[in-house]
Amino acid sequence: MPNGMFVIVDGIDGSGKGTITDALATREAARGARILDLRTFAQQQHRLPEPEECTNYDVLLSAEPTHAWIGRAIRDEIVRANDRAYGALRTAELFALDRLVLYRRVLLPALARGTHVIQERSVTSSLVYQPIQAEPVHIDALTALEGNAFALAHPPTLCMIVSTEPPRALQRLQLRSGKQDNAIFERLPILQNLHARYHSSWFQELLTSHGWRVAHLDANGAVEDAVAHACAAWDAATQKTPAQAHASA
Repeated sequence: MPNGMFVIVDGIDGSGKGTITDALATREAARGARILDLRTFAQQQHRLPEPEECTNYDVLLSAEPTHAWIGRAIRDEIVRANDRAYGALRTAELFALDRLVLYRRVLLPALARGTHVIQERSVTSSLVYQPIQAEPVHIDALTALEGNAFALAHPPTLCMIVSTEPPRALQRLQLRSGKQDNAIFERLPILQNLHARYHSSWFQELLTSHGWRVAHLDANGAVEDAVAHACAAWDAATQKTPAQAHASA
């Protein structure tokens, strides 16, 4: 069984998931944790680290898609509004493969060593986003892809769904100065559809059937409030049970 805590933060574009992910890592760093930001590493090195390169860290900060190899192609080409229409199935296959590499190469070895992982997005995003593209992929086809099946079979300690009403999320996206990636999903009708899917009963039931623990985090108010709620959820998730405490004594 993995010893590290694995927390996934997900939600629609503009929901505040990135802010919350960064805030969790910043707070752990203030407590003395050694942080490896996989996003920065991949952007600078154009690759993901080998498992042995992660051994001196207490927390890995991650995101999907990655910033290396397949993930870089997804970010730079596949999900951009460029009128090239790669299609939902091809998009889903690339996301699943990027995910499989990330989990096998970095995340699972780190968790097995006791390293904590805080990650923005995972298979949850694929389940919500890819079925609503112009050429939708059925949920059964999505869950059958190797990378998606693998992620579902390795549930996080906690999956936080950051809940923000679509008009508010769109407003945040429009005010961003440092991230103008022109993603195909950053449109109000699409955000409304995505928001409904994240809050649907089928989504909750699918995840819980695979052993996932899901919590919805209200982020419609002040950012500080949402961060405080996320930190409280993280603290609760990372508390050792009596059995764990006895085993590590």
